[in-house]
Parts: sequence; structure tokens; C-alpha cells
Amino acid sequence: MKKEYSKHETDYIKKYEAEGYTANFLFMNNSLIDTETKKEYKPEEIFIVAHHRYEGMSDPDDMSILYVIETKDKIKGTHLIGYGPTADLEEAEFFKDIPENNNSNNADISELT
Repeated sequence: MKKEYSKHETDYIKKYEAEGYTANFLFMNNSLIDTETKKEYKPEEIFIVAHHRYEGMSDPDDMSILYVIETKDKIKGTHLIGYGPTADLEEAEFFKDIPENNNSNNADISELT
């Protein structure tokens, strides 16, 4: 069983930023958009390096997934989405449409370094 780094998304985000995953992505119009460059990416242009699921400590309906992403043009960053009852269905479909070959089985930050 893999040891979890943290129970909070922000701790993982900070750790990944220290590893060079500094871009932030926003989901809009069926694309992931780099908030700095405004470049848009489609599912086939996204590679999932790792992902981490979270459940809220006080509210089990407060669920999220942190995706660690690298784009086809080597931009590295993170994206946090809700899942479960709070999920944005279009955003969930976008991540479901990422080709299986673009998904790593890696979910532990210690395996990235």
C-alpha cells in the first residue's frame, strides 16, 4: 500500500510545484487552459503524471481529485476537480476522454523524484 503524503490538496500542490509542476490549468469550453499563457489543450494533448483523491474530513461529500499534468508541449502543472455529487460532468468527461496511453499508473510523488 502506498503511503499518502498528505490529507490536504495544498500540501501535494506545494510538493509538486517544488518538482517543477508550476502551471495552473482552468477547464473552460471543453478545454484545459494554461492560466498564464491562455493556451488551450484537448484531451489527447494532456498526459496525467499522477493523481490523488481526497475526501473532506468533516464532509464526506467534499471530494476532489488533484491531477498532475504534463502537456504535449512539456508544460507541467496541476488541476483540481470535484468528483462525486459536486462534480462538473463536462469536466469529468474531459478527463475521461484523455487517452488511456496518456495516463500513468503513478500516484505516489516519491516515485517521481
